[in-house]
Amino acid sequence: MIIALFPNILKRQTKSIAIGIREFLIKEGVTVVVEDDEAEHLGAEKLSSVDPSEIDYIITLGGDGTILRVLHKHPELAAPILGVNMGSLGFLADIPVPEIYPSLQDLIKGECKILERMMIEGETLKGDKFFSVNDMVIHRARNPSLVDLALHVDGYYLNTFSADGIIIATPCGSTAYSLAAGGPIIEPGIEATCITPISPHTISNRPIVIRPSENIQIQYLSELDPVEITNDGMSCHTMKTGEVFTIKLSEKKFRLVALRRHDYFSTLRTKLGWTGKMRN
Repeated sequence: MIIALFPNILKRQTKSIAIGIREFLIKEGVTVVVEDDEAEHLGAEKLSSVDPSEIDYIITLGGDGTILRVLHKHPELAAPILGVNMGSLGFLADIPVPEIYPSLQDLIKGECKILERMMIEGETLKGDKFFSVNDMVIHRARNPSLVDLALHVDGYYLNTFSADGIIIATPCGSTAYSLAAGGPIIEPGIEATCITPISPHTISNRPIVIRPSENIQIQYLSELDPVEITNDGMSCHTMKTGEVFTIKLSEKKFRLVALRRHDYFSTLRTKLGWTGKMRN
């Protein structure tokens, strides 16, 4: 078995925890690889020394941002990801530090299942393509006022939003920026796309959930500075007045390791601080 380990070394204690995980896995007969520039520090093999297709699992140490960074920096890796949460808020990385070693034992024994989650793909007028696990955000950027964005769904006009921007989110991303902007929580096993306006001028504008098979076309109408497009907060593109940006369902899938000791709803309750109790 080959496991790729990706620690966020900016997090406190992450390096020592990563070394502990490496030692544990090696004792279990697992080959551990890390990014080439971290190999010497962590005492593991270089990522470049193995064929990406031979990697069985990816383990990240950090939070949801670390998982997203790995996916965008290493699109050649298709192995399922087990995320250890070194912070507080995180829905993809849901393994707490105290449960690392029991979780690793479950992983090695195969006592887990692999979940496939949808991703979306965006394309600019120039032909630039990029994908997202969580969301695509079109934002007013340097403009001091609201911008007008016209949306079509599969060629049918939906609405023109006067707002700070628009969020196009996957179910995984429904608990990220979209939730903060007033969007719904969508169970990640559902395939859907959520359109959430950011601070719209008209309060009747509300998030709308559509089928992921429907393409979304967004046209920038305002005679102002270019707006910005970001994918998972990882890269930034611009869109000028009159240009159209298209979003569709990606053929790529995001694969996540789910352990029996964890479930989505317990993670949801914990991360959102829900304190309700069942009553007899």
